[in-house]
Amino acid sequence: MKKLFIYPALAMVFFMNTASMCSSDSSASSSSDPTPVINTATQGTWRVTTYTSSGTDETNHFTGYNFTFGSNNVLTATNGTNTYVGTWSVSTDDSNDDNPSNDLDFNIAFGSPADFLDLTDDWDVTTYSSTTISLIDVSGGNGGTDVLIFTKN
Repeated sequence: MKKLFIYPALAMVFFMNTASMCSSDSSASSSSDPTPVINTATQGTWRVTTYTSSGTDETNHFTGYNFTFGSNNVLTATNGTNTYVGTWSVSTDDSNDDNPSNDLDFNIAFGSPADFLDLTDDWDVTTYSSTTISLIDVSGGNGGTDVLIFTKN
């Protein structure tokens, strides 16, 4: 008689745990909806707190610059003396990779100067919050990994 009670109880515990593991967190970055990332980026100004190119720290190239992700996909970087204008967008990644954290591309394009050209890419969104946007790019040519992290001012 006790065995008959244990099996349904175990099944109920299993299904409850499975449901809680599958629940989604609204702040999770694995969603393929670009809207939350766009809304985050357009709130305030941002600075580059990390930029590494294939393991080499090049963050200093962007020291003092504030980035504004504006309407109509206009990206502005200014340090009070120099202002550079580029474009930005967030789109659904259609590469069919198996990593759900890379479902969104954060696209950045600058025409000049050379340091800002390095930011031109379709970055994979790894995480984002109201204060941080973390991006990564694995280079197709040499296989190097670039990391770009924006922190809200």
